[in-house]
Amino acid sequence: MTSVIRHVTVDSLDPYRLASFWSEVLGQPLHEDDFPGDPQALIPAANLLFVTVPEKKAGKNRIHFDLQPQERTRDEEVERLLGLGAVLVDDRRREDGTGWAVLADVEGNEFCVERSQAERGN
Repeated sequence: MTSVIRHVTVDSLDPYRLASFWSEVLGQPLHEDDFPGDPQALIPAANLLFVTVPEKKAGKNRIHFDLQPQERTRDEEVERLLGLGAVLVDDRRREDGTGWAVLADVEGNEFCVERSQAERGN
């Protein structure tokens, strides 16, 4: 018998704040039992679990999320995420419309925003 990934767990200084950011990014609610100050927070639909750790993020992520907008262009999604508190870390977008943007969430975890399926022409 094989295993399944139950959650992707993200270490955090403030799980509720970080989970709330990702809840807005993904348009998925937090678990109904999660509140500010809790030692963990869960986005059930995405299987993302945020847990408290005492130390800040140090160094580059060894794993990250690649987001593909569903209802917006890549550039529109980047602007929306910046408005939620993300920070542009590295702009890999090219003049021909290809490429991606590297952003960091409210605790400095990097993630990428790729072109939408419509922009890819698939």
